[in-house]
Amino acid sequence: MPDDQAGQVTELLQAWKNGDQDALRALVPLVYQELRRLAHYHLQSERTDHTLQSTALVHEAYLRLLGGQPVELENRAHFIAVASRLMRQILVDYARNRRANKRDGGCRITLDDLASLPVSGDAELLALDSALDELARIDERQVKIVEMKFFGGLSAPEISEVLGISRATIDRDWATARVWLHRQIQRTA
Repeated sequence: MPDDQAGQVTELLQAWKNGDQDALRALVPLVYQELRRLAHYHLQSERTDHTLQSTALVHEAYLRLLGGQPVELENRAHFIAVASRLMRQILVDYARNRRANKRDGGCRITLDDLASLPVSGDAELLALDSALDELARIDERQVKIVEMKFFGGLSAPEISEVLGISRATIDRDWATARVWLHRQIQRTA
């Protein structure tokens, strides 16, 4: 993204934070292609008969942003990370609703390496979401790092910028979170 467009994104985020709902409407076209790429990334590992398409997932995330209170967003990377988390939550909500309708219990996920995790179904997504919820009670920062890296596709330097912490801390927390999640998910398998 060119610097002038990145500056415009930051200005719009600031305006939205200050209560200007039109700023969010102006922001979305500037980051729309990136949001579509992110939605495609999330849906890639979903079941093949999933009812949501990339465009619908972007629009659902947009509606949730529009309907909620403006969030403290520093820059484009932070906005993308928040949008990614919303998309993950939307997919988890869909999986919960689908599972509630089926009541089949599903299977459990085993996790060798979070970075290469193929989340291929509702049960796996729910197991990962449950493990992340448990981790959030222990260390919220680690969950943010996992979400930004795994679900948001952000690099360690981008996460460092968004969270305002060192790259070494990002790497250390990422490694710790991966091990913890691996153990947690193996216990439920």
